[in-house]
Amino acid sequence: MLDICCIGHITLDRIVTPTQEVYMSGGTSFYFSYGINSLFQSEAASGWHRPLSYKLITSLAESEMSAVHAMRGVGIDVDVIPSRRTVYFENIYGENQNERKQRVRAKADPFTVDKLKDVEARYIVLGTLLPDDFSLDVIKYLHTKGTLVVDAQGFLRDVRDEEVYPIDWKDKVEALKYVDVLKVNECEVAVLTGETDLHKAAQKIADWGVKEVLLSLGSFGSIILADGVFYDIPAYQPLLLVDATGCGDTYTMGYIYRRAQGASVEEAGRFAAAVSTIKLEHSGPFSSSLMRAMDLLQRNNSHTESR
Repeated sequence: MLDICCIGHITLDRIVTPTQEVYMSGGTSFYFSYGINSLFQSEAASGWHRPLSYKLITSLAESEMSAVHAMRGVGIDVDVIPSRRTVYFENIYGENQNERKQRVRAKADPFTVDKLKDVEARYIVLGTLLPDDFSLDVIKYLHTKGTLVVDAQGFLRDVRDEEVYPIDWKDKVEALKYVDVLKVNECEVAVLTGETDLHKAAQKIADWGVKEVLLSLGSFGSIILADGVFYDIPAYQPLLLVDATGCGDTYTMGYIYRRAQGASVEEAGRFAAAVSTIKLEHSGPFSSSLMRAMDLLQRNNSHTESR
């Protein structure tokens, strides 16, 4: 059985920041896959841990298959479900990298139970970008095939005339019964729960059935609720702030990578914070090494202990 399987659309992205404008592939599945592959490669070189098995299942138009060829070229195992179109996002950031404006220029075909009937893994990660990517039936089905990990962001977006508007997840109470790990940010958790108190909001999601609630707060760190215990995870200071696109995806990647290796909730959360910090320092997916992340953790732990 696979250790980790990520399912999600690869996108075409236009990313605009105060310092640059770039066009590149993107999407949760893209950032997750490249990030975890970088960790695998450095892990193999160092002999630090037993390598995990990983597969990406994506869906995109034939015209964008070059993105898949590139991924396979660096050793990422990718299965492709053909789609009539590829998702096309615009992400525009101001000086505050915690905020962005989004537009959706095109949407891909949704994933269906029939197309995912052979999926099975210890951890199944849904890289949701838009509400119709995964139906309630798909969520119920995949819950029977592994520990189901979901980023709520895609279920909380409504696209009207290419503009993205925040909405509530209409099937949330039913769907979250089948979600084991849910990743949300501060704005998303308020929409989902109607709570402004972060601990009450996380507890409400847990009461709906989620076993591990990952609540990311950008530069303010994150909160994780698991088995009735809250963990306050600090944020780390990047050497240079370049591009926040994909940081949430990188956080989820780092967390599941370490949980699949047997790390505790707190250990996995701190590692997730470290790889997210490193990703902030450049555009594109996390491409640094396992040792860089571990060094960042060690330096910050030493600083905390010396205070």
